[in-house]
Amino acid sequence: MYDVIILGSGPAGLTAAIYCARANKKTLVLAGDTLGGQTAEIARLENFPGFTGSGMEWIKLVQDQAVSFGSEIAYTSATNISWNDKFEYQITCDNAKTYSARAVILATGARARKLNIEGATDLVGRGVSYCATCDGFFYSGKRVLVIGGGNCALNDALYLSELAKDVTIVYRGSAFTRAENIVRDRVEKTRNIQTMFNTELNKIRTKPDSESGELIATLSDGSEIICDGVFVAIGHEANTDYLDETIARDTLGRIAQSDLPTGMYVAGDVESGIKMQVATAVGTGCTAAMDAIAYLNSKD
Repeated sequence: MYDVIILGSGPAGLTAAIYCARANKKTLVLAGDTLGGQTAEIARLENFPGFTGSGMEWIKLVQDQAVSFGSEIAYTSATNISWNDKFEYQITCDNAKTYSARAVILATGARARKLNIEGATDLVGRGVSYCATCDGFFYSGKRVLVIGGGNCALNDALYLSELAKDVTIVYRGSAFTRAENIVRDRVEKTRNIQTMFNTELNKIRTKPDSESGELIATLSDGSEIICDGVFVAIGHEANTDYLDETIARDTLGRIAQSDLPTGMYVAGDVESGIKMQVATAVGTGCTAAMDAIAYLNSKD
């Protein structure tokens, strides 16, 4: 049995692993399919103190630090969590294994919210993408749309502007009020980025007889745009589908610490009421770990 099992290998989960392992707690990180979650998709991480580089570069450093203190890492995801009246936890995973722990930290992060319009689902991987850094290469020299108006959408547009011929941001708001000033300024100064405010994407379809797979995007005013790809960045929802209905969640799947059973803690983008930033995730990972350590020490 482990002292602590941490679900998730993003900033929150790996920070928690560092603290728990340094406290001599037997620690296991269930990392999911790949290391780092959304952080691994950040092309340039520049708002975390003391580091500038890709998200993957940074998260590998954090992983190495966690492992150096004795944390174990298993690349698998939880499918179910159960516990007994002594609050001993059993975690069943998609690798057909079950792990036991005296305390659990939920740090499974969030996933991109899907675009719920005609054609969006059918065209995923064939013109519609939710990851600019993953798929941007395939649109070099082409015309793309970015849907959304927050930091994520604008950063995606900036990244794509270095690859694509033209980038058009389609945003239902009248201004980028949810994005940082420095990001907005960069977008305004980038010549091949255009913006359509007070506009929504209503439908996407493949252009008939297009040999290159061009798309026709129908907008809320009835106009149409020909493009090669659509990148969606309209927010996130928490990865908490592995939890049963005994654990309350908000409309985005997030969890409040007060709703969790004894010995279970939450950190990062899964936690309700926090800002979705790398720095915030690190802080909540530290808090969850210290609370878990105190709890375990009180039981020993």
